Amino acid sequence: MGQHFGELAKVRGIIQYRLSPFEQRAFAGALKGLWNIPFRIRSSIFKIAPPVILGLLVYQLGEQQHDKLMRKNPDDFKDDQ
Repeated sequence: MGQHFGELAKVRGIIQYRLSPFEQRAFAGALKGLWNIPFRIRSSIFKIAPPVILGLLVYQLGEQQHDKLMRKNPDDFKDDQ
């Protein structure tokens, strides 16, 4: 047989391009990406913040109301001994 595992069959019409891992630049454009962070935050803060703030307020008010309703009424127990 004499063929390696990747060469067992010939497939026509598929072209593969490969780049050696030693030739790739892992951090190409990384510093450019850091400059984009404030711009992206400024552009999306008004879309994200209002629903998040509203959700936190509703959650907080719900928790306060739940705690209030779970308290015992002292007037119910004033005649107990």
